[in-house]
Parts: sequence; structure tokens; C-alpha cells
Amino acid sequence: MARATAGPAGANPVGPASFRNSGATPGAGSGAFVGLISGTSADGIDAALTRFDADGTARLELGRTYPWDPQLRARLVELGQGAALQSLDEFGDLDVRIGEAFAAATLQLLEEAGAAPADIAAIGSHGQTLRHRPAGAAYDGHHPFTLQLGDANVIAERCGITTVADFRRRDVAAGGQGAPLLPALHAAMLASADEARAVLNLGGIANLTLLPCDGTGAGVAGFDTGPANALMDAWCERVLGQPYDKDGRFAASGTVDPALLARLLDEPWFALAPPKSTGREQFHIDWLTARLGGTEAPADVQATLMQLTAATVADALLARQPGTRRVLVCGGGVHNAALLQAIGERLPGVVVESTAACGLDPDFVEAMGFAWLARQTLAGRPGNLPGVTGARGPRVLGAIYPGNLSPLD
Repeated sequence: MARATAGPAGANPVGPASFRNSGATPGAGSGAFVGLISGTSADGIDAALTRFDADGTARLELGRTYPWDPQLRARLVELGQGAALQSLDEFGDLDVRIGEAFAAATLQLLEEAGAAPADIAAIGSHGQTLRHRPAGAAYDGHHPFTLQLGDANVIAERCGITTVADFRRRDVAAGGQGAPLLPALHAAMLASADEARAVLNLGGIANLTLLPCDGTGAGVAGFDTGPANALMDAWCERVLGQPYDKDGRFAASGTVDPALLARLLDEPWFALAPPKSTGREQFHIDWLTARLGGTEAPADVQATLMQLTAATVADALLARQPGTRRVLVCGGGVHNAALLQAIGERLPGVVVESTAACGLDPDFVEAMGFAWLARQTLAGRPGNLPGVTGARGPRVLGAIYPGNLSPLD
């Protein structure tokens, strides 16, 4: 589900929030970092100005979401759902255009924050995922890969700031899924010694981080559970011409179709054991339409898609950490009250609430995560958890693109 976004004057603001990175080395990588990500839904570029103190404490100083050019976004959504590139020329053009958009978002964020490029230690850029085909995906599996666009050379050159990017491919090369990459950060921010918790990111795809209550940080797990906003957004755009279902009202106007829900849940991917990850290339609009009977009312399809997300999240949580007492939700889906209610109804006795309850704006947790990953890389520290991604071991992630002293006007 897309969030309400606007241009520079109306982009989404957040107040300060902080967390302690328990794995930090005092004095290493202190300073301000910018984290950038456009998620599976391609609903905007999230930018987070994050400051790390010498003791490892991090504060979100400013967060904004900047919209894509509508035509570029439409093409990114098409490609994410399996459309073919027209040529290598289109590939190269997209890589640069996305890099330019990420650079513009960074410079606008700094302007709004009253900061200069020289104030920033580094940018951590996730980029825009074009394909995600790790081992075990709906793919021949001979050469697993993941591909994010957004030329980091362009970002570093336009902003004059050292940029760290391409975080996922090293983990995939080491036999991992390349995702999710933020459970270590979730553990540092949101784990509790008093109760078992889960962090649920509701982006285009839903993923869970499981946080046991042992207080040690050991035993953290994480994996994708299946589609979240990507399918609901795609269906809403197809039948209503709207990019997302605001507050879940369209879904709430329909009735769940049990037969359709059963066909959707019959997808073999849901039965795979972690580590696992997925994306739009698997759960796309054609995947949905192939399972429709043809007589379903559009609102009923939307209601059923919402229940698909709720069911797959709840089933995965109950199977992997049945003692969970609290689910902390971030990502665009946190704004869909009907979806959160549906998840809560499938998890009796479990509190389902926004990460805002812990002082973290749910819209910018992921962007903060890529600021943190950039810091990890510059300090020579691993960014992945092998027990989460399935990689052969801890790896320093990403590539470093040095900044320059004279950013272009």
C-alpha cells in the first residue's frame, strides 16, 4: 500500500527517535548517515537522516518520502511484475534514472534538514529491486541472483557523499537469500527481555523478524511470509485506477471468498521452510488472475487478498514462535487499519501495534536500516545474519563508492 506522499513541501515528516545498536564499537562510524530505499511497491523513495553517536545510539533526525515520476514508477511496477526489458539500453537508462532520483531525494532531505553534504559520513542506498531470484525461488535455481538498480556512481557524484550500495548480492553469492537484512537492527531496536516479540514489515512483501525474550539477542530469526501490499495495490489499481486501498476501505466493502482464499493459499511457496524470500516476480497480478474463477466481485477479491496476507503472516508466526506476545508493525501496511485488525483476529492474545509505540516511526525503519548497513560496511562489520538468510557465514555487505569534494550543482 502506498503512503500519502507529496513533493518537497509536503513530504512525510517524522520526529526524533532513537535506538541503541548493541553490537556497535564505541567511536566507530559515529556521525550522520542517510538511508535510502524504494520497496517492492515502488510507492516512493524513503530517505532517513540518521545520526549515530559514539556509543552506538542512533537517532532518526528527519525522514521523508519522495514520490517517483509517475511514468517511471509505472515502468518499475511492470518490470517488478515480470515484464521484459526492451533492451540493454533501457536497462542502462533505468539504472541511471533511478540513481538520479535517489540523489535528488538525498539532496532535498539535506536541504530540509539544514544539513550540508559535508555533514554526512555516507549514504546507504538499497536501490529499486528489479528481480529477486534467490535459491528456492520460482526459478531454475542454477544461478540464483538478486538485482537492484540505482547507479551508486551517480548518487556519489551528484551528492558528493560516499555511497554504499548493492547490499544483497554478497549474501546471495554466499548461498543466502539476500533478505531479510534488517533482523539484526530490529533486535537492537525492539527486542525485550520480558516478552517474545516479532517485528512485521508490511511492504509490498511481508516479512517477520522473530525476537525471543531471552535478552541475549541469540535466536533471532527472520523470513518473508508472502505478499502484503503488492497484490492488494495491483488489484486496486487494475479495478479502481487507484494506486492503493486507503485505510483498507475497498477490502472492507467486500466479503472474503473462502474458495478463492484456499486456491491462493495452495501456492507451494507458502509451505517452504525458512530461510526464504520472495518478491513481485512471484506474487504478481498474473499469479492472482490465474487463480480467479472469473465471477468474483472486485471488492471480494480485495477482501480475500487482505485475508491472504493476514493468514500467511499469522500462520508463519504461530508455527515459528507461538509464544509471541507482541507484534510491532512497520512499513506502508501499518496504515491499513483493516489489515492490522485482520492480523490481530488471527492472533488472539497477541498485541498488534505500530513500532511508533516504541518511539520508531514505522515509515522509516527500513530506511534507517540502510543507513545502519552503510555504517556496518564502512566499519568492516558484517551486515547479514547467516541464521536468517542462510548464507554460509557473516559477510560485509555492499560496495563503497567514494564521494567527491565538489558535488555538481
